[in-house]
Amino acid sequence: MRIAILDPFSGISGDMFLGALLDAGLEEAFLSTLPATLGIEGVTVRISTVSRGEIACRKVDFGIPPQPHGRHLKHIRAIVEATPAPDAVKAKAIAAFTLITECEAAIHGTTVEKVHLHEVGSVDAILDIVGAIWGLEKLGVERVFCGTIPLGDGFVDTAHGRMAVPTAATLRLLEGLPVRPGPEGSGELVTPTGAALVRVLSVGAPPGEYVPRSSGFGAGTKEFTDRANALRIVIADAGPGTAGAGRPVPGASGPGAAGTGTVEQLVLLACDLDDITGELLAGVTDRLRDAGALDVVLLHTTMKKGRPGTRIEVLCTPAEAPALEDLLLRESTTIGVRRSTVVRRALPRTHREVSVFGQPVGLKVVTLPDGSTRAKPEFDDVARAARATGRPMSEISETARRTE
Repeated sequence: MRIAILDPFSGISGDMFLGALLDAGLEEAFLSTLPATLGIEGVTVRISTVSRGEIACRKVDFGIPPQPHGRHLKHIRAIVEATPAPDAVKAKAIAAFTLITECEAAIHGTTVEKVHLHEVGSVDAILDIVGAIWGLEKLGVERVFCGTIPLGDGFVDTAHGRMAVPTAATLRLLEGLPVRPGPEGSGELVTPTGAALVRVLSVGAPPGEYVPRSSGFGAGTKEFTDRANALRIVIADAGPGTAGAGRPVPGASGPGAAGTGTVEQLVLLACDLDDITGELLAGVTDRLRDAGALDVVLLHTTMKKGRPGTRIEVLCTPAEAPALEDLLLRESTTIGVRRSTVVRRALPRTHREVSVFGQPVGLKVVTLPDGSTRAKPEFDDVARAARATGRPMSEISETARRTE
């Protein structure tokens, strides 16, 4: 599994994120054409290499013409939904802006619908958030991890006046994430855009083992004399046992320890429907899977007055939950979604390919607690091989297991 590890030793912002992705291998052409891709006119993109603490870093600057004084969430949502980005990218970007809006509404004692986003509603914030999430997708990243974030100190000037660092909105966005104060004299190190990206994308602290494939530094605007003001990102392959925010089963040891797997804290979303068509129901489940759900299950249930209904259960990581919850409310006929925390124990698994009667068939191989293995052929490969050879699917499947 391809992962990204954020090392925010000098904080994090949207433009630092974009610069780090470019330095780690994201194509410049993607970012240069991003404003036009999003349908935002008149924006220029300048990509440069600058020095921060004697480290060469990539720097991204957008030239933006005059814009409206703030935007409502519905306006930002319309911009994002109109893009050709994959559904999972759109869902995470909308989740980021939704989180920001909810934090602002709570701080100012108003509703999400009435909140005007100023700094984070600007064009550069839209480009930062969509660009960072889409850029990770372009690099094949499936999971993002993040280290402890320094908050900075002092004060910052905003559209609402001078505020202490971190601002109220930034601190709310960082709830549940590991942070530390300072360093002294650094000013603002974490922007609301950077905080929202970490909150939506990160599944936890960096794993204890991984294989680096590339890395890069994204420059911040400030220059410090005692350190590099930059964000480092590492693109890597996950080590054994890395699965989301999972951790080894406590006390696992002995000959079967390799098969004990990991324990993950996940989120279960559920809603009951009795007024949805079969076609729409199938479409919603496909959208949920495409948007990053780990599993989607449909269950028959009985609702009030004896009406037959369907329960949709969605298993996902905590980072994916807000976007998938929003998708359920938007795409299905439900008017409410239940959310609960569940713990899943997942066995270690690998994927390999075998040849069956001259046809390639993929196998998913899991390691059981006693150290033995169990293999399951990929059904699509079995069906294709059966069509190509004229043999029964059961024979293809059994032969693939024996070959393994």
